[in-house]
Amino acid sequence: MTVKSVGAALLAVSLWLVILGGAAQSEEPKAAAGDAQSGTLRSVSPQEMLELVQRNRDNPNFVILDVRTPEEFESGHIEGSVNIDYYNPGFQVELGKLDRTKTYLVYCRTGNRSDTAFEFMKELRFVEVHPLEGGILAWRAAGFPVTGRKR
Repeated sequence: MTVKSVGAALLAVSLWLVILGGAAQSEEPKAAAGDAQSGTLRSVSPQEMLELVQRNRDNPNFVILDVRTPEEFESGHIEGSVNIDYYNPGFQVELGKLDRTKTYLVYCRTGNRSDTAFEFMKELRFVEVHPLEGGILAWRAAGFPVTGRKR
């Protein structure tokens, strides 16, 4: 291992310990989205996401976050989604402006960008975040609806 890789590994372990330490000292997270599971940071399948979306359709504390580009968003998105472009230089700043107590379902095209957004959101101590496994491609493959112009 190089000095650089050892330093990166130590930084990652330190960050993980800080996150674990903070979670151990904090109170049990409150349920932010009614029917959604409380205090969870885990990915969901398209079927689980559909169920969460349907149960929380009128819940103001429930946000579907599309982290694709505006062009991708316009080509078809999950109804009710909010778009924040992952490739925008201010992406992390925009995430930081979001209410950390709300429940977020996060998706992109295949799951890569949403997984990274999920990591940022964990670091920012969001209470409840669920990235969509396989992104909108998996959502569409499952036959679930999208709104907007379709390719």
